[in-house]
Amino acid sequence: MASTVGKISNRVLSIMAGLSAFVLTLLGFLLLGSLNQQVTASVVFGLFALTIVYMAAERPNSAHARAVASLIDRLMAVSRGDLASPAPAALKREMPALAAAVEGLFDQVRSNLDDAQAMAMYDPVTALPNRVHFRREAERILASRDSGAALLFIDLDGFKEVNDRLGHAHGDQVLVMVANRLRVVLKAEVAEGTLAPPLLARLAGDEFTMLLPEVSTRDEAERIAARALAALAEPFKSSVGSVLIGGSIGIALAPEHGSDLAELMKAADVAMYHAKASGRSRLCSYEPSLARASEERSVLEASVRRAVERHELELVFEPRLCLRTGAITAAEAQIRWNGAGGSRLLSGEESILQETGLAVRLGEWTLDAVSAALERWRAAGLDHRLCFPVAARQFERLDFIERLRAALTRAGPSPWGVEIELNEAAASGCDKWVVAELERLRSDGVEVCVSDFGSGRARLSGFATLPMNRVRLDSGIVADIDKSERARSVAASLIHLVHGLGCEAVAAGAERQDQVEVLRALGCDSLQGFPGVAPMPEDAFLAWAEAQDCARSLAHDVYPSAPLTMRA
Repeated sequence: MASTVGKISNRVLSIMAGLSAFVLTLLGFLLLGSLNQQVTASVVFGLFALTIVYMAAERPNSAHARAVASLIDRLMAVSRGDLASPAPAALKREMPALAAAVEGLFDQVRSNLDDAQAMAMYDPVTALPNRVHFRREAERILASRDSGAALLFIDLDGFKEVNDRLGHAHGDQVLVMVANRLRVVLKAEVAEGTLAPPLLARLAGDEFTMLLPEVSTRDEAERIAARALAALAEPFKSSVGSVLIGGSIGIALAPEHGSDLAELMKAADVAMYHAKASGRSRLCSYEPSLARASEERSVLEASVRRAVERHELELVFEPRLCLRTGAITAAEAQIRWNGAGGSRLLSGEESILQETGLAVRLGEWTLDAVSAALERWRAAGLDHRLCFPVAARQFERLDFIERLRAALTRAGPSPWGVEIELNEAAASGCDKWVVAELERLRSDGVEVCVSDFGSGRARLSGFATLPMNRVRLDSGIVADIDKSERARSVAASLIHLVHGLGCEAVAAGAERQDQVEVLRALGCDSLQGFPGVAPMPEDAFLAWAEAQDCARSLAHDVYPSAPLTMRA
């Protein structure tokens, strides 16, 4: 309305200016006689008319100028962080289309900033707070707490395998389901009134954290962690089928294990790694001794890495004997490290090394060394069954089976006469893909042995479909069987279970002849190692086996007359 009135008044003013100029000019010509006077009057009247017209033209420009000036002021306010104020009223009155465009632009900028904020602070896959957001909020919570708090560090077991075999799209589906299950656990705790509002985040990859305010006791933190473990142990149903993973959880308490977030994160991380090394799908609360173990693991890993580079490793062999006949049935290859400080078997450090990237490198070294030994023995006409361990991390590599097959093929055509050994925890956690690959290997003459059976690190249900030839009892089962009736009962039950699975039972760790006799009486089929016989280098082992009159039949022949007590 104001704009219309302004336009009418400008037109009236212009008409009056023109009419006045005409009247004054006419009067000047009529009243003034000389030419000079008429020219002078015309110039004066013209300037008068020009002034009137300029005033009429300048009126709307001044309104626009005020509108533009108000827009400039509004844009300058953006530099002070003002994105919420509307477009100026003068701009809306004089230039409504421009005002609408400016407000639309500000709306889009605000939306983009909100999106950028979300991307910077939240994980795009699970919609959980990311590492940056978690650190900011956790530090605020810890700084303002009046009581203790617990930090849970959760690392998924076997998730890399899911990504490698099913693809990252299906891996993201599993991550979303993991996040939802953890949310359900925490919501249930809050609903039951046992927990203050917690902070759940995804740090990176397969790592999640829970900060539990006001949880100050180890028992309470472990109870919640156990609930989270149970939720993660259930199969995850994705678009390609069921996926079984699990998680390892480390727990740290404030202020006992750290007064700030950095200290708590370090403590929880150390505890989580100990849980993984203890068999996965476990929880572990931090203790000072675990920090020392973590430092020892780092030192050991660095030392073994240098040992590989310096060629300080060699294979040594331990005999496996039939407890019925005394015949040597196989030779187990182990890694010995001949370092500056002396020789040591790395099989004793398996629990430390298996959760590091070095476990894969050692596995590849073992494959090459076993392949070379097998080739030499075949060329010499020896028919050995070679047993060697395979780390759980090797099976997480998509190309492991093909690498294994290629290494064995270098030694000659199948059947190869080898036996791969998986520890109890890794064997019980094999998915359908691994089971199928193990079946293929068995069809090529590769036998499978599960070690450390009875250590308590496995789900027995995992053995129902696993293709196995032999099961080796944990050395702790054998330790007291010649002294304790309960120990004999446990060993007898496990041997019966192994036979029920259609497998041979192998015992390890016997150090006394009485233990050997008890194992034979309980129906155990074979003995790994022998009292007084340490693992030997290749040449020494072959010479020792030859002295037992069994060197050319380690895998298949039976000697009814062979003595049980072997000569060392």
